[in-house]
Amino acid sequence: MKPYEQLDAWIDAHFDEQVRFLQELIRVPTDTPPGNNAPHADRAAELLRAMGLDAEKHPVPEAEVRAAGLESITNLLVRRTYGPGKTVLLNAHGDVVPPGEGWTHDPYGGEVEDGKIYGRASAVSKCDFSTYAFAVRALEAVARPKAGKVELLFTYDEEFGGEVGPAWLLKYKVIHPDLMIAAGFSYQVITAHNGCLQMEVTVHGKMAHAAIPDSGVDALQAAVHILNALYAQNTLYKQVCSKVEGITHPYLNVGMIEGGTNTNVIPGRVSFKLDRRMIPEENPAEVEATLRQVIAEAAAQQPGITVDVRRILLANAMKPLMGNKPLVEAIQKHGQAVFGEAIPALGTPLYTDVRLFCEAGIPGVIYGAGPRTVLESHAKRADERLDLEDLRRATKVIARTLHDLLA
Repeated sequence: MKPYEQLDAWIDAHFDEQVRFLQELIRVPTDTPPGNNAPHADRAAELLRAMGLDAEKHPVPEAEVRAAGLESITNLLVRRTYGPGKTVLLNAHGDVVPPGEGWTHDPYGGEVEDGKIYGRASAVSKCDFSTYAFAVRALEAVARPKAGKVELLFTYDEEFGGEVGPAWLLKYKVIHPDLMIAAGFSYQVITAHNGCLQMEVTVHGKMAHAAIPDSGVDALQAAVHILNALYAQNTLYKQVCSKVEGITHPYLNVGMIEGGTNTNVIPGRVSFKLDRRMIPEENPAEVEATLRQVIAEAAAQQPGITVDVRRILLANAMKPLMGNKPLVEAIQKHGQAVFGEAIPALGTPLYTDVRLFCEAGIPGVIYGAGPRTVLESHAKRADERLDLEDLRRATKVIARTLHDLLA
């Protein structure tokens, strides 16, 4: 039996164990916000240790975690050294958005039904804790590599930009691999992605009794005027197209709005949070300056209104590094062999932590267990799910890829 077939056979033989491992990870909530994620790291480390994969714990100081808008973060790092040679790092994140409404399965149950596992983070991206850990186990059991290193990095702040996850570990030189792969989906290897700018806009007016509205200044009406000006930008964005296959054009979304004190009170304060996706060709500083100008000009048309604008997050776009060729070629080769179809190299409108590695000069790509599209996975929606065959096959692709990279 050839090494690739032996890797596949080991993964098949241990697949039930792999599914149980993923179920245990799903059952510990990591809602972000609020971002109290250290307990999940403790549980994950315990499960990894039981499989012979001892994880270093790297807790981030509370002050830095709070400054990032989170409650507790412990990053996990498993180092496997086989001999001299390159270091390949595999990174998945455990933090997730809260489950929201509309679930027909327990969001923390890890239930399996009709060949799919359900739960928040089943597809993005606790699944790839499982993909990467069992790929390494298969590699060590079958190929017994004698060169290079593999590092498994499990972090918990991707939803908030990665600043106390990969960025923190890179800053303090805890990690500096030669190549890296981050959690993704199975039917394409991602080499570029959008950037993301998130801002909070607070509109101040003057609160008053609704029976005498002229005595106040309606912050909500002003906010609507500003929002209309912002939404109008989406029409302009459609005229700006990326040259990266898989990425279309910039766009803007307002995902949260709150304000007012009661139904019979003229609202004196309204705030909303916006998300601006940036294509790789855009300059983030120019994007932010333009948005601030649009907001200021719209606010100036509303007498008695003042506006505060605060940046929440700035994640640069991921631009591919030439050094990612070995990763792309290996994943495409084994993806076609395992899935029976070509695995294209594309860009994605999502943003990820991989940009942080690329900014540090470390070539990286995005590949893991998941369907063809985010929509199919129900990520960030009710009944998030993962086809277990995608998990099985992606694990084989990663194990085979590691075998090639460490040869």
